[in-house]
Parts: sequence; structure tokens; C-alpha cells
Amino acid sequence: MDSALASEPAPDGDLYLRRTVSTAAKLLVVGHFAVGKTTFVGSLSEIRPLRTEETMTQAGASVDDLAGIEGKTTTTVAMDFGRLTLSDSLVLYLFGAPGQQRFTRLWQDMTHGALGALVLADTRRLEQSFDVMGLLEELGLPYAVAVNHFDGAPVYPEEEIREALDLLPETPLVTCDARDRVSSTRALISLVEYLQRRTAVREHV
Repeated sequence: MDSALASEPAPDGDLYLRRTVSTAAKLLVVGHFAVGKTTFVGSLSEIRPLRTEETMTQAGASVDDLAGIEGKTTTTVAMDFGRLTLSDSLVLYLFGAPGQQRFTRLWQDMTHGALGALVLADTRRLEQSFDVMGLLEELGLPYAVAVNHFDGAPVYPEEEIREALDLLPETPLVTCDARDRVSSTRALISLVEYLQRRTAVREHV
């Protein structure tokens, strides 16, 4: 497949869409605080990703749980944005949403026009994924789950993770390393294939 997904990132100067592009698709990359959304979008984007990270302050210590991630010094305050050109006519836009509950209103705006969402999860803090998935279900946005690999994080069988997250049988569950382009691509493909299956089922109903 000759696409940006399977190739090396485009040079920074390649900022503009091809004139042949006629269709755009939008997907969200979501998850709780410090789960790797910014890294995921950055590993896939063919352009230098837009990031809205700010240095964390003492004032945020009471609302942002840093247990187990004490080395984190920045947080996304609006969104991450990346782009993937999939063919001469199709481009994919990736929007990474901030994980804290205080940004829920921003989430609601970002879901407009989105086809679905990839939920990143961390086995050290699986319980923090419930609010994220609950919000997606409330907004009616289909999603797949990708367990992001962190050094030293516990590894569980897929069945145990599915049970812990209370996932429906049809909800895709994969593992990935958000730092790795190939691994992130596979996680994104799992979401796209799921969305395609859902569309095919609706068309046959």
C-alpha cells in the first residue's frame, strides 16, 4: 500500500495538501491523562504535529494524578493535531484530546465530524479509562482500544484486560507502542477496520 501510513514521515517543508485530495476523514486519539496521546499522534503525522502542551504547575498537582508518572512535566491543554495522506484523493486528520475531565466540553466539540476514536490505555491505570470510554459511548462515537506499552508496566492476557475494561466482544483490543510508527499504524488500522465492518453491517440492514 503506497501511503503515508507505510512510508517515512514527510519532510517538514511538505506542509500543503496535494491538489488531488477531495476527501478528508477525522479520527480522535483519546485516553486518560499521560497515556501517550501526544506521542502517538507525533509518531504517525506526516507533518510536524500541532501540539498545545504547557508546563505543569503546582496548582495542577491537586487535579492531575501523577502517581507512577512523576517525571511528567507537561500536559496537553487543547489538542494534538496530525495529518496522514492515505492516497491521492484521501487525507486523514488525527485529533488528540486532553485526558483530564475538566476538558470534557472541548471533547464534545472535537467529536463533531469524527468517524471514531482510538482509546489508549495503560495497564498500570486501567480504571482511569472508564471515564473516557463512558464519554465516547454517551456521545455515540465508536471506538477501539489500544494498550500502550510502558517500560515496567504489567502485562496481562487479552481476556483479563477485556474483562477489566468491560469491553463488548466486537470492540477491538490491541497493544501498541506509541513511540513506534509501525506499531501505532497497526493500532490505527484496527480502528479503521472496525469502522468499516460497522458500516458494512449498517448497509446490509
